Amino acid sequence: MCSCGSPLLARYDLEEVRAGLTKEDVAARAPDLWRYHELLPVRAPENVVTLGEGMTPLLALPAYGRELGVDDLLMKDEGLIPTGTFKARGAAVGVSRAYEVGVRKIAMPTNGNAGSAWATYAARAGMEALIAMPIAAPEICRREVKVVGAELKLIDGLIGDAGAWVREELAKRDGYQDVSTLKEPYRIEGKKTMGLEIAEQLGWKLPDVILYPTGGGVGLIGIWKALAELASLGWVEGPMPRLVAVQATGCAPIVQAWEKGLPESEAWVDAQTVAFGITVPKALGDFLVLQAIAETDGCAVAVDDDEILAAQRRVAELEGSFICPEGAANFAAVRRLRESGWIKAGEQVVALNTGTGLKYPETVPL
Repeated sequence: MCSCGSPLLARYDLEEVRAGLTKEDVAARAPDLWRYHELLPVRAPENVVTLGEGMTPLLALPAYGRELGVDDLLMKDEGLIPTGTFKARGAAVGVSRAYEVGVRKIAMPTNGNAGSAWATYAARAGMEALIAMPIAAPEICRREVKVVGAELKLIDGLIGDAGAWVREELAKRDGYQDVSTLKEPYRIEGKKTMGLEIAEQLGWKLPDVILYPTGGGVGLIGIWKALAELASLGWVEGPMPRLVAVQATGCAPIVQAWEKGLPESEAWVDAQTVAFGITVPKALGDFLVLQAIAETDGCAVAVDDDEILAAQRRVAELEGSFICPEGAANFAAVRRLRESGWIKAGEQVVALNTGTGLKYPETVPL
């Protein structure tokens, strides 16, 4: 993070990458996110901390797509990745790079899944982890943090309150690196591999629309960054996919800023939604999210909790996939955008399911 408080983004010598790497080289490698190591920040293979993350399925959803009027609807299913959510991507690369530069203790606030992922990869690396999360976070995330031996602090409040506690606590402790969202530049590098994989899985063609459930927005920023890097390499051509930031009506600061034409968001008051992972009242990288959707002719849309839960159940009924509520928000948004005509007939649409629904059993009544 810059001393001015702004996020830092990693940059690569793309001319050197282009001269020494081809798409065919990548295709011959192991099916994990480290197949793109020239576009990742970890320099030495021995510093890679991995649990086999990456190359999650890109699934066609024909039955649900027909119901929505979207004939070419695809789901990038992050529920099959280690720790059950896409957060493992950022944790794998972030922990690996931290280890490489000598960090042995990490600390972070979290809504749940990021904390459990970073704690898991820290354990894999032999590092200590201090995780602060709201007491209302999913119980399974708390248990994941505990079982790998990390230190867990439960906070009576939201993720911003957890972040304030971490900052205060680290002033009293030595040796910890704050790895909060966008306070280090490498989490985003792990998450950008979702964009790299989508392009590769589509034969290095780009879809028309990509929807992403947006809390901190790191994944959306990462996908935007990945596709720009691929374009610079000459591996993809044509217009960028229209990026859609999806939020819940109970916490929609990005949507509000987008509708008002503001360059950054205002803190959301009394944030709450069943999609707990996107309950972020004020994202540090909000201006980058807004820039990403503006530069790709995308948009931001909010859906309510009833729509989210209905989409979660309908995807399960029609496609046999139990997705997380954050992922379900995307599919509720697809329905809304198709009905309004923003998504057009015949367009190829990719929606990110960011985790397995098994981590949210309370969203399904018995």
